[in-house]
Amino acid sequence: MMGPNCWWWGPGYFFGGPWGMMMGLIFWILIIYGIFYLISHLASPSSEIVRKEETSIEILKKRYARGEIDAEEFAKRKRDLEP
Repeated sequence: MMGPNCWWWGPGYFFGGPWGMMMGLIFWILIIYGIFYLISHLASPSSEIVRKEETSIEILKKRYARGEIDAEEFAKRKRDLEP
């Protein structure tokens, strides 16, 4: 007869039995790993967010490459910027 204390409806249904104990262990390991993963990724700055600041020489080179300034202007400004 199937009564209220059947093995599939008994206490500890979700984590009951040997397979249930392993599933319960895996479940809690995944939960704890997920928490640590979220904390570690929220605490560390993302490489996409952190940007390297361009130096004035790099900006000058880009302007010259785009054709915004000519060679004479580039040389003059480069001399002004170098220590």
